[in-house]
Amino acid sequence: MRQVLLRLVLPLVALYGLMLLLGQVVTASWWPAAGEDQVNKALEEARSGPLTAASLVFSTIADTWSVIAVCAFAVVILLVTHRPWREPLFLAGAVAAQALIFLLTTLAVDRHRPAVEHMDVSPPTSSFPSGHTSAATALYCGLALLFALRSTSGRWEALVWTVFVLIPIGVALTRMYRGMHHPSDVVGSFVNAGLCLTIMYHAVLRWRGAPPPRPTDERKSVSLSRAR
Repeated sequence: MRQVLLRLVLPLVALYGLMLLLGQVVTASWWPAAGEDQVNKALEEARSGPLTAASLVFSTIADTWSVIAVCAFAVVILLVTHRPWREPLFLAGAVAAQALIFLLTTLAVDRHRPAVEHMDVSPPTSSFPSGHTSAATALYCGLALLFALRSTSGRWEALVWTVFVLIPIGVALTRMYRGMHHPSDVVGSFVNAGLCLTIMYHAVLRWRGAPPPRPTDERKSVSLSRAR
């Protein structure tokens, strides 16, 4: 219980405190909100048919039900392929933790949406942080990390990291393009998801020891032992 408190509960409480602090900063009277509005207005002026269609795709793959479906599918695949229980728990935990911090933050921070045309129906929550961006970051970067821990190919690992990091970046740009969030909203989401992944990594994957060695490391160890 003490380890759960130190590795999981206290770090998440500290993260929530950090998100509240950031929320107070971006809603303060001295925060240059007008400068952020210029970014949203520039994106509004750049709207076009192809860009709007692409933005809808990125928004859809990062909405609540899509994230739940992809996460659940990944967890099932990890379980049926006999992966260590820590891997699906890490992924599900990271996605759930960022959602909890996001929800609690939006309830405490009152920030209006950007002063541009909104292309989506806006839920009755604060603009800070972006739930779509946070969820996409936790899910796809979490998947990339799990792949990296098991990868035997540096090229495939680099490709997966590139693709899975570009997805949340695309989601962040999409949410601003569609007029739903300020730039600082998506930055706050990256902070939320990134720290949730870090907390879950240390609380789950590194619980009572380091994660299992990568296959490449195992081969190197065997080769060295044979050479001796």
